[in-house]
Amino acid sequence: MLLHHASWPEVEHYLTRSKGIIIPIGSTEQHGPTGLIGTDAICPEVICRRVGEAEGALVAPTIAVGMAEHHMAFTGTITYRPSTLMRVICDYVHSLARHGFERMLFVNGHGGNIATINAAFYEAYATAPENTGDNAPRFRCRLVNWWANDRVKAISDELFGDREGSHATASEVSVTQFAFPESIKTAPLDPPLAPTGPFYGPADFRRRFPDGRIGSDPSLARPEHGERLAAASAEAIAARYRAFLAED
Repeated sequence: MLLHHASWPEVEHYLTRSKGIIIPIGSTEQHGPTGLIGTDAICPEVICRRVGEAEGALVAPTIAVGMAEHHMAFTGTITYRPSTLMRVICDYVHSLARHGFERMLFVNGHGGNIATINAAFYEAYATAPENTGDNAPRFRCRLVNWWANDRVKAISDELFGDREGSHATASEVSVTQFAFPESIKTAPLDPPLAPTGPFYGPADFRRRFPDGRIGSDPSLARPEHGERLAAASAEAIAARYRAFLAED
């Protein structure tokens, strides 16, 4: 069930049987010539809906803007500062906790969010109204990245091998193609396999990676690959969610 498609009595009833909720979080940023700008929000949202259906879990509205400062040299990217994203996460968590949610699983689609999300969890604990001074309020938050499990990695290795890369990857583009086949993009990729390496800020990112890709060949993306990847990720995350709910 989607929180934003439910009525308040339905949510109140849900809380009589479960204190858990799943929160997709991503980014709105460039993903090369063939990747959707919303890729990092679309992927966790699609996967979270599957987890929610499988587990009877409530899924919150996606936090679709993240920390994407390093992509700002590419048109269409929207970013929060780390401090802003932390405040957004804290307000999300505190709002849900006030209603009685105690286990909040964040499913992330953007590597650039990870440090900020983890910092936000501790900020949320430290500033929780019921905090007794030991950073141990009744609610707990956990972060999982949709791609970071053995099953997704095995499928990615099978399908894409060393052409997966680290940004605008064939895996994430495949998931968006599965979710929105009407929005599949095509464009020349030159070179087909993008270069890889470090970068220092948005201007340097664009200088080193002119079309926005890092180490990837998204021409290998297919909707049917995205369906496999989404299913594998959802299954792995569902298991993580069940374990999280069962914690002491």
